[in-house]
Amino acid sequence: MTPKRLGFFTRLLDDVPAGERYRLAAEQIVHAERNGFDSAWIAQHHFHADEGGLPSPTVFLAHVAAQTSKIRLGTGVITLPMENAIRVAEDTAVLDLLSGGRLEIGFGTGGTRESFEAFGIDSDKRGAVYAENLDIVRAAWSGKPLKGGNVLYPHAPDLADHVWLATFSVEGARLAGLSGDGLMLSRTQPRPAGKPDATLGDIQNPIIDAYLAGLPKGRAPRILGSRSLFVADDRKRALALAETGLRRGADRFAELGHRIPGDTVEDLIRGLDSHVGTPDDVIASLKQDTALARVTDLVFQVHSIDPPHADILRSIELIAAEVAPALGWRGPSEPQLVAAQ
Repeated sequence: MTPKRLGFFTRLLDDVPAGERYRLAAEQIVHAERNGFDSAWIAQHHFHADEGGLPSPTVFLAHVAAQTSKIRLGTGVITLPMENAIRVAEDTAVLDLLSGGRLEIGFGTGGTRESFEAFGIDSDKRGAVYAENLDIVRAAWSGKPLKGGNVLYPHAPDLADHVWLATFSVEGARLAGLSGDGLMLSRTQPRPAGKPDATLGDIQNPIIDAYLAGLPKGRAPRILGSRSLFVADDRKRALALAETGLRRGADRFAELGHRIPGDTVEDLIRGLDSHVGTPDDVIASLKQDTALARVTDLVFQVHSIDPPHADILRSIELIAAEVAPALGWRGPSEPQLVAAQ
């Protein structure tokens, strides 16, 4: 599945007001494009500023599209059960046109129970609502008549080939394969009961197997592996910044009933499936990830380390220059590595 594509993921979690968060995230994506990244991804989170910081991904990506020209722009993910399916079809169709056909659309069922309640949706029925809304979006894009005989404008039949489905499960991956969509693998997953030492490879390789088994013959696989990665020139600085962010992440995990074994920064890095250090450090740890070796799209995010903005820009540079090439990324067709100004 090589050569691999390279992506940058941001959760918009800088410790600044919302408007500044959006400005910094846009600057990071522009910097990723300058350094040859193939794609940039953003998450949707309603209400909770410390979870994702962005309720309106298509609005934000339209803003970013005006500042970029090559990098593909993706949602990772739109929480489809909370959305009006026709509006999602319309917004993504318009955004794809405005971006020059650069949109990738990831869908998922996620979100906290309280978020669903605010939208008047029963969280226990999210799966059924998700499936219904996904069918409506696909039908609208394809130009099929909707209720009342209406047809989507603008037309967007090509978007069906740019759908990604996020899942934690083997069955969800099988369904993503059967529908010919891309598969989105998370940066971390809770360990199965009785298997606290399971690696992401142990958990995600069966998911990949199910996806490939379901994929129609002749359909090229699209497997996105998201990983938490922070690269710095100095290992001590990388670890110091990582400890601050990862302790916050461990506290959130504990609130959800998941315990991180140990209390050192190395324990936190391991328990939260993060890769931290110099280029040589993270190349070595990433090469041990057997699931990541099978993906088509390497997508890296600094969450939940969440270092300062300048360090994120430097991490982007080091990933493009040293880390990703060691993992199978061939780089942009025209060298354009640029340091932060």
